[in-house]
Amino acid sequence: MSEQGEEMPRARFLKRAGAGIAATALAAGASADPALAAGGATPPPAADTPAEALTLLKTGNQRYMADKSTCGPLTPRRLELTQGQAPFAIVLGCSDSRVPIETIFDQVPGHIFAVRLAGNFVDDNGLGSIEYGVAVLHAKLILVLGHGSCGAVDSTLKLVKDGTPAPGHIAGILTAIEPAVKATKGMPGDWLNNAIAENVKQNAVAVAARSTIVSDAIKAGKLNVVGGVYHLHTGEVSFL
Repeated sequence: MSEQGEEMPRARFLKRAGAGIAATALAAGASADPALAAGGATPPPAADTPAEALTLLKTGNQRYMADKSTCGPLTPRRLELTQGQAPFAIVLGCSDSRVPIETIFDQVPGHIFAVRLAGNFVDDNGLGSIEYGVAVLHAKLILVLGHGSCGAVDSTLKLVKDGTPAPGHIAGILTAIEPAVKATKGMPGDWLNNAIAENVKQNAVAVAARSTIVSDAIKAGKLNVVGGVYHLHTGEVSFL
């Protein structure tokens, strides 16, 4: 198949996806708020460049740490979002309940397109969600976000160290994280913390390496991929 032939299905998908979003938003708006449905529009993106998107996450995290979050009543925002969404960032994060992604970055609904699974690693379904956020929603930044005391990474460490197995489909999670744990074995410092950071780094690389949609957006200067680790005790996100 020619390059042009490969691009046409993608173009048709983006067109249809955009139309589907619009139809769904209008239907939701009609039931939630007739005035918005009649004359409303998708809220504008909060950031126009990857650099602006990263700054929004960093400054929001600083407000969160200082207990000066600015997110207030969200009813008006909820009604705005019946018209559609324009998230400025995609966050591939862990499922851990101690890491509320919008909260730690002090962002209102509609700003972050979250993809979550234990161990914050890239699989095919998660990558498809990320590609949707890039190609259809035009997010400017992808953040792979790990966190301290990650149970998925700790379980993988025990597997590598002691051969401790995991039951059911949990074993597949440990297999995905295992390369990062093995890569940090014997490094100075705490093995768990090193493995958490390495898992973030490896998956930040994998997002672009495994996706033409992501890599093309990066080459065009429309997108950036970064990694970070959330610290449970302080609330800080250290960007790697």
